[in-house]
Amino acid sequence: SYMSLPKEGSPNIDVPVLYISVSLPGVSALDSERLMVKPLEAELRGIDHLKSMTGIASQSHAGLLIEFEFDWDKQATLADVRERVSQAQAEFPSDAEEPTINEINLSEFPILVVSLSGGVPERTLLNLAKDLQRSIEASPQVLEAKLTGHREEMLEVLIDPLKLESYNVTAQELRTVIDRNNQLVAAGDIESETAAFSVSVPGSFKDARDVYNLPVKVNGYRVIRLGDVTEVRRTFEDAEGEARYNGKGSISLQ
Repeated sequence: SYMSLPKEGSPNIDVPVLYISVSLPGVSALDSERLMVKPLEAELRGIDHLKSMTGIASQSHAGLLIEFEFDWDKQATLADVRERVSQAQAEFPSDAEEPTINEINLSEFPILVVSLSGGVPERTLLNLAKDLQRSIEASPQVLEAKLTGHREEMLEVLIDPLKLESYNVTAQELRTVIDRNNQLVAAGDIESETAAFSVSVPGSFKDARDVYNLPVKVNGYRVIRLGDVTEVRRTFEDAEGEARYNGKGSISLQ
């Protein structure tokens, strides 16, 4: 009804729903219910204007969806919920993460969703989506165009244990070299009688060849580089979500 309602501007509707989320890596759904969901339910059961409460227990996560009557006092209710969640937190396992309280805000939902799909490589589709994203966000009427269903590119370094052994290089040495590089180091200032100049050492990677040629160790007159003991290749991060158009994978701009 809200989406089909004729309107000149989007009304700011306070939806009386809050979602409390707690993460605990590795906990089972059964233990999540016993150790986190039930303490939350016990503390929040008697809160004012409560309409319904739904506990959600899953692997590594606990959640509580609470709905209030529409005559709720939002600010007072939020303060009361935060206090009760803090009391329930005392019963959580010590390694549980900090609980978060999320509001349902209709103004954050996308007004329009554009889906890109086709028989092209994933990298090509991602580049096209980013070009379209920049074009859409350049419009003064658009607040944000968010990409979903895509995977960010990354460089993957595969270590060859036999080569490490033959060059007498350890895996820790490789990690140290990579951690200490790809940085822009500020080296201070140079002052003269007429001007002052800032000096920096540019060490940022620009492409995969910079990573491949990264020096690891000096063996006599030879420099052992990262590419000598590893395979460096372009790939994608693990997917955190997906978008589909007519059953096929796509990238969406919301």
